Amino acid sequence: MAPHTRMQLETADIAQKAAELMPGVLADLKTLVTIPSIAFPGYPEEPVRRMGEVTLQMFRDAGFRNARLMDVPTGYPPIYGEIAGPEGSPTVVLYAHYDVQPAPTEQGWTSDPWTATTTAEGRIFGRGASDDKSGLVTHLGTLRVFDGQPPCTVKLILEGMEETESNLEAFVEAHPELFACDLFVICDMGNLRVGEPVFTTALRGDVACVVTVRTLEHPLHSGVFGGAAPDAMMALARLLATLHDEDGDVVVDGVSSGTWAGENLHEDDFRSSADLLPGVRLTGTGPIGDRLWTRPSINAIGIDMTSIAGSSNVLIPEARAKVSMRIVPGSDPIQELDALVRHLETHAPWGAQIDVQRTKEAPPFRCDTDGPGYAAARWAMETAFGTPVGEAGSGGSIPLLRTLQHAVPGAEFVLWGPEDVAGSRIHSSDESVDPTEIERLIVTQALLLERLGSQDPARTSRA
Repeated sequence: MAPHTRMQLETADIAQKAAELMPGVLADLKTLVTIPSIAFPGYPEEPVRRMGEVTLQMFRDAGFRNARLMDVPTGYPPIYGEIAGPEGSPTVVLYAHYDVQPAPTEQGWTSDPWTATTTAEGRIFGRGASDDKSGLVTHLGTLRVFDGQPPCTVKLILEGMEETESNLEAFVEAHPELFACDLFVICDMGNLRVGEPVFTTALRGDVACVVTVRTLEHPLHSGVFGGAAPDAMMALARLLATLHDEDGDVVVDGVSSGTWAGENLHEDDFRSSADLLPGVRLTGTGPIGDRLWTRPSINAIGIDMTSIAGSSNVLIPEARAKVSMRIVPGSDPIQELDALVRHLETHAPWGAQIDVQRTKEAPPFRCDTDGPGYAAARWAMETAFGTPVGEAGSGGSIPLLRTLQHAVPGAEFVLWGPEDVAGSRIHSSDESVDPTEIERLIVTQALLLERLGSQDPARTSRA
């Protein structure tokens, strides 16, 4: 049946079709989980290449007949495809990524991360089961609802290096015409809790630097000189400690902060997801949503100094730390990093020499929630879940979104997905997904495409 002659699907038809499709959708998810598609440097290339090929074939079979692996100067290729809808219909871009985080044994997995394991409660465990192979199969299920012939024009972009140094931003900048659309659907997020729908409307940005602390020309005997000569590692520790107050709140002058007005994350859910050790308290003050989504956070994510195995009784002359700071939506990454660098340069203990090198300036992102695409998405999600939709933030960063926004300034963005915050444990051990979230998201996305395809193009297009 040609797209312009297809019959409109009712909500009940879409829900029934999605339910019938779920066994195949979950079988595909389990197949994808078995492929260790880690795109980080130093890991084997073959699994990532195989993941790209397997994913490509799945989407070709689902309706993207012209989908292909795109040529990129470096790294693993994104998958791109298009399905033309009726003339004048809106254009929707579906985004997800096929690479995953590493799953080292020291993370403490209770099952094989590369075998999809279903528990008695029904959750499916495995690396990538949630982030973001659940997003891939959600898109597959959405296309299958329409037998590969959606009611509006649909484009597909599946990234192969989202978890590491992305090459998609450069690809978008080189080929902006491929991404022209009315609405981007980013299926790489999730509800705070299963069955309670939210849009992700704000993401923190990420800036980073490497601070080097020097106190001595060379190592000194700790017995002969210790107690009077300053040790660089201890100086670095004291410097890092000045970034927070006793409660764990950031105390860097000039760094932006705010409050969150949307749905909040319960402390019990956060504790369960984070797996804090017994007796360990949360850092910061105020609601969890504020701490995660509208306030900065600072962490030392790497330290360079003598290893324990190679240590001896000497004072350390030089120590380095990589400092990462998440910045709030609406802030300028250059100005925020300026404030962090200024703090590090002016808070050195004992006159230690400080050198700071800037390494990252990734901007935050905020969704425009006033457009027709967002309104259609809200109706679709509320219909699929049977309850009003809230708004949540994300502490993570997706610099690609700002690049897409610059490439297609009139487009809207909808961020959602099956990765529930309370239980999915993305990037950690025992990552999992609830299949009911995948099914509801398939219904949501199908309803969205149906609604957009049935509306007057003049009222739905902003690009």
